[in-house]
Amino acid sequence: MPVIIAWLQQASLPQRALLACLLGTLTVFGFAPFGLFCLPWLTLAALLVLWQQAPTPAQVFKLGLAFGLGLYGFGIYWIYISLHTFGGMPWWFAGFCTFCLCAFMALFPALAGYLAKKTGHLLWSAPLLWALSDWVRSWIFTGFPWLTLGYSQAPDSPLTGFLPIVGVYGVSALLMLAAASLAGMLINRQLKPAVLTLAALCLGGSLLTLVAWTQPTGQPVSVALLQGNISQTIKWSPEHAEQTLRQYFEMVQQAHARLIVLPETALPVLLEQLAPSYLDALKQQALQQQGDLLVGVVESKQDQYFNSAISLGTSPQQSYSKSHLVPFGEFIPLKSLLGWIYRDWLHMPLSDLSRGTSKQPLHIAGQKVGVNICYEDVFGEEIAQQLPQAELLVNISNDAWYGQSFAADQHMQFSQVRAIETGRMMLRSTNTGATAIIDKNGQVLQHAPHDEAVILSGEAQSYQGTTPYVWWGNWAFLVLSFGGLLWMRVRR
Repeated sequence: MPVIIAWLQQASLPQRALLACLLGTLTVFGFAPFGLFCLPWLTLAALLVLWQQAPTPAQVFKLGLAFGLGLYGFGIYWIYISLHTFGGMPWWFAGFCTFCLCAFMALFPALAGYLAKKTGHLLWSAPLLWALSDWVRSWIFTGFPWLTLGYSQAPDSPLTGFLPIVGVYGVSALLMLAAASLAGMLINRQLKPAVLTLAALCLGGSLLTLVAWTQPTGQPVSVALLQGNISQTIKWSPEHAEQTLRQYFEMVQQAHARLIVLPETALPVLLEQLAPSYLDALKQQALQQQGDLLVGVVESKQDQYFNSAISLGTSPQQSYSKSHLVPFGEFIPLKSLLGWIYRDWLHMPLSDLSRGTSKQPLHIAGQKVGVNICYEDVFGEEIAQQLPQAELLVNISNDAWYGQSFAADQHMQFSQVRAIETGRMMLRSTNTGATAIIDKNGQVLQHAPHDEAVILSGEAQSYQGTTPYVWWGNWAFLVLSFGGLLWMRVRR
């Protein structure tokens, strides 16, 4: 180990930056679908050693930027697929836009490292500053907190025991703390502090997983999650709309469950343009099962369009409209300035939607269901807004935009974290994957094969009660983080 430290001290900045980029790339294997949750502990520890050996905050910034480019360049490369393959953007411009997004996201670990070096307590402050940078990514420019470090720990790491208390950003800080203890052991050659820190984190998290924050209520309900596997290339084609409608109706006929869930925008026609006889036929199928359907469809209200989920069946018809929209995918930011991108380069349907406002759970199939659409389940505090009233969570999505990449598996891992944070089961119905039934501990009970038309049948249990995270959201993490930074400032 002294040999490695000596090499780092003598290595040029480009050599160390290349190593940092490689470490960032390897960190992606900690996330789904790979699930090597211990790997980020090691790669981040190595990055912290690099940072500690760097002589100036400016060099730490460059190393953090290189790490971020490796992490996000490999971790979200599938953005290129959505822009070029399905969005029709020229390959060179799609590549440029994807690189710009990755470079922007890489600024956050770079700034965290820069500020940590400035504090003079890098190994203590880096965990808090990195986690805070992940949190800032969740709201700046409407937010894109993809590959937040804490997600890599779900569902099998002992650190998941802290999710119902401090949420995913708090677990990001704890993961970085574990990495910092390993880095301190390598730098200072002291084994005892690292062992004590890791033992406290692992033992504390493991004991917390034994706490039953929520309790089952009522009897389990039979569910059927439909995965139509409609190719994104024809999904919005008028020539194939009738075929898609017929396919989903036939799948509903074959589904025998009290709660039947269709994916996001499963019906490729405006709700108001659907034949009343078609909707009535769907409703009759739900009535035969003495339950309800939840259908993804686009609604038109007063010249505004909403990405919605509507219910049909024994319960009065209800709807939920997506409120957290995807920039450039579902709405055009700075439309007067950037609208030319859509006119000349990018051709995506439903790119100018309106935001829904309701945060109330739907009462369907005898359950209180908290619905979220697409990547809304990446925002834990927003999911918590429907709790504790909601006793069951449902996510409908369409990750076909990203082809046969690992984006769908990453997305499912985020749903697993939401289940752990809230103490609720999560049902996922998607177009091409990952359709799954997830228990309140984040474990996948059933998972449909990707890129196949499948009816995933099973049971779902509703839960009541509240986790600490639902009560205070990210405030506990924020107070502890800023308090810790303030304490270090005073100590300095």
